[in-house]
Amino acid sequence: MSISGDDPMTRMGKVDFSGVIKQASLAYVPEVQVGDYVIVHVGFALSKVDEEEAQKVFGYLKQIGELAELEDKSA
Repeated sequence: MSISGDDPMTRMGKVDFSGVIKQASLAYVPEVQVGDYVIVHVGFALSKVDEEEAQKVFGYLKQIGELAELEDKSA
């Protein structure tokens, strides 16, 4: 959604997890830009993925109920 910071080690991104907004460090993926899809774990964006792969992951998470669980935790 947005990126802040100029230093690659402290760059942060506002990330949308299917409607749940979180901050994530972009230190490991300095090439990402607003609109890209990333895999995030414990507050760090670990890798960039294409939209097709991202949609597959969203589908899998919906099937196992993980997106609903994430939405419940943000409330």
